Amino acid sequence: MTTSSKFRASVALAVGAGLALRLYLIHRFPMNAAGDSEIYLELARNWLDHGVYGMSVNGHLTPVDLRSPGYPAFLAAVYATLGRSRYVVLLAQALVDLATCGVVAMVAGRLAPAGMKRRAGLAGLWLAALCPFVANYSTGILAEVLATFFTALALAVFAGGLSEDPAPGGRRFGALLQSSWFLGGLVVGFGTLMRPEAPLLLLAAGLVLLVRWRRRADWMKLIRAGALMFIGMILPLVPWAARNWRVLGDVQFLAPRYSQLPGELVPKGFYSWTNTWMWRFRDVYLVPWKLEDEEIRIEDIPAYAFDSEEERQRISDVLDEYNDSLTISADEDREFGEIARERTVRHPLRTYLTVPMKRAFTLWFTPRIELLPFSGQLWPIRAAWEEDPVDFSVTVAFGTLGILLAAAGIWGAWLARGSPITALLVAYCVVRTLYLLHVETPEPRYVIECFPAVLALAAQTFVRR
Repeated sequence: MTTSSKFRASVALAVGAGLALRLYLIHRFPMNAAGDSEIYLELARNWLDHGVYGMSVNGHLTPVDLRSPGYPAFLAAVYATLGRSRYVVLLAQALVDLATCGVVAMVAGRLAPAGMKRRAGLAGLWLAALCPFVANYSTGILAEVLATFFTALALAVFAGGLSEDPAPGGRRFGALLQSSWFLGGLVVGFGTLMRPEAPLLLLAAGLVLLVRWRRRADWMKLIRAGALMFIGMILPLVPWAARNWRVLGDVQFLAPRYSQLPGELVPKGFYSWTNTWMWRFRDVYLVPWKLEDEEIRIEDIPAYAFDSEEERQRISDVLDEYNDSLTISADEDREFGEIARERTVRHPLRTYLTVPMKRAFTLWFTPRIELLPFSGQLWPIRAAWEEDPVDFSVTVAFGTLGILLAAAGIWGAWLARGSPITALLVAYCVVRTLYLLHVETPEPRYVIECFPAVLALAAQTFVRR
């Protein structure tokens, strides 16, 4: 068998293994629709059946903008062409995820030295195909699979620009539209229709170009590349903004920060309070995800959320008022905000440094089993093992795999440290992580979009010394 034949066979085997893994997860651990899934499904059905991008509010179909339209459009397209089967949607997502694996292979190949690009691409393909952390999301009605695909594609386009040509294209209009900076911005624009924080990738690319073209002689190239990326990103968002202006009277290019319905109170004070103490993913289930839906019990809140018994009693009193109606009032929200301000004044480093650092650890190193029927319980170790050894073993295995993959990514970044593509991949992971430290809930799924970068970097450990 020739070298080319062996390579093609390896590619086919990796794709087959990746497809088998995703089909197994879909069959064995299908995720029940809940929360965001129900919102996406309702938006898609109303859009398809009634021509209205909206939800039922007080019994009336009402146009909304609480979610970006990209993923509901994907669901509506699958429903319209392949039928309204949940498994058809999941199979379509599995195919998109396999395409992401191919794009990761492209990035890994571009990052590798000459003569080793094919081997690096193959390593990246195998890592992406067998990585369960992204494949997991093929089993749920969530935007992560498509958002990760557009992130990987944008990274590949920008990597091409960084590796091939230091300039953003010629002066002719056609050449500008074919430049990596415009095309990358365009891909980011479509990614923004999946998740509104996608433009963080442009910030990472801008930082890399700012360092690369910091000399005065290169400033025009920097300005031109920045303008092309921005224009490319805005173009896919214009129809969405025009729709919001025409239907809602508000020029909104992104989804609202707090995903609120029209007339709905945004509990900023409540979120300010949780940001002073909450860093474990477990607490997300017990506190913020219950807001406006279930009772929040003071017993479920950890002791470190209170600085004194008096503060604990204040919070208990506010929660008692909330639990009577399961609706947070403006007065209750203001009281949470006042408690948050007092806690921050007493311990500013806790709010602005300690808790964010713990959140970063949660985002990256929590065992990624939130879509699997396992508890993630590890402590106390002996009790967790005796209660359910399979649950304990899976949690340890996933946690260990996450640590090993992060370590391989860091080592690969060090081995490829001279490449501007490495700078782009690392900058994106850092920028996205810093942004996520201050969102309302530290959900590990929010760093899934970083995994194409991590996998491409980890692939370098197979080809570099």
